[in-house]
Amino acid sequence: MNTEPVAFDLEVDAKGLKCPLPILRAKKALATLESGQVLKVVATDKGSVRDFQAFSKQTGNELLAQEDDGEVFVHYMKRR
Repeated sequence: MNTEPVAFDLEVDAKGLKCPLPILRAKKALATLESGQVLKVVATDKGSVRDFQAFSKQTGNELLAQEDDGEVFVHYMKRR
């Protein structure tokens, strides 16, 4: 999607966690950020790609980019 590094304000390590835990961790972390700040979530659950797309649509937080190297999935969300 995006090959340039995305600047972020907070990182959540959700590696090894299965759905819905990466989303729950992201939701909790987003609540600590101010509008416009960016959250980076690192996950190993393949389903997290689809989950974060749906979470973005449901919450109105913008999904800036998703990176996937086949094992690790990185999601960048901007707080609304």
